[in-house]
Amino acid sequence: MHACRRKALPALLLGLLLGAGSAVVQAADYVPVPAGSLRSVLVSDADPGPVAVASYAMRATPVTRAEYAAFLAAQPQWQRETAPLVFASPGYLAHWGAAADAGASASLTAPVTEVSWFAAKAFCASEGGRLPSWVEWEYAAAADATRADARDDPAWLARILGWYGRPADGPLPAVGGAANFYGVHDLHGVVWEWVDDFNALLVDADSRAGDDPDRLKFCGAGAISFKDRANYAVLMRIALLSSLKAADSTSSLGFRCVRAEGATP
Repeated sequence: MHACRRKALPALLLGLLLGAGSAVVQAADYVPVPAGSLRSVLVSDADPGPVAVASYAMRATPVTRAEYAAFLAAQPQWQRETAPLVFASPGYLAHWGAAADAGASASLTAPVTEVSWFAAKAFCASEGGRLPSWVEWEYAAAADATRADARDDPAWLARILGWYGRPADGPLPAVGGAANFYGVHDLHGVVWEWVDDFNALLVDADSRAGDDPDRLKFCGAGAISFKDRANYAVLMRIALLSSLKAADSTSSLGFRCVRAEGATP
């Protein structure tokens, strides 16, 4: 209850920023992801069964530096020099030039990183979308090239985990790797990605810890525990996201957007 009150003022300011400036009309490629059900790696104590997932459309690739530069040019309130600190910590776009300068041309097709949750949310709103929920991201990310859910394949899990074990100190590659079953690219192997409900991913190694006071810090949070502990790669993402605040940014964290299937900006 008190946490909800504390978020009221930042939410009001964010609403003003989301409404400021002109919309960015992107030629982004959104691909349909059909409805289905998911055996999530996260399970709620209240509902341990499969999660129903409604249909949606997802950006085929993460947002690139070039696309984010266009957004900054159209909505300068999100440029590094003008974005309020409450929505963008000092690491926001730390390696960019002034204003909307994304840097070397070779990096323009790489995913944008060093972007806060607030800024990612504003970008998605500018093209008629939103950040995906955790379940929507996990649902799409469970697929390989030929199967909607490849997570029971030890070889596939090992390949995914191999990326997480590589050093992250080199330049990011361009987006556009091999597509998965839905036609979505780069859900693994390039960057980590923001989800809309990242601050609800409250995880206990033992779900019997029902008296954990940290659960009361978030509006509507429930008791969450791991269901599939073999899927270490996805669990690592959960650990990262649950450690962040909405104004934080890192050099390996990007984002993509979703919207209602068939919707246009």
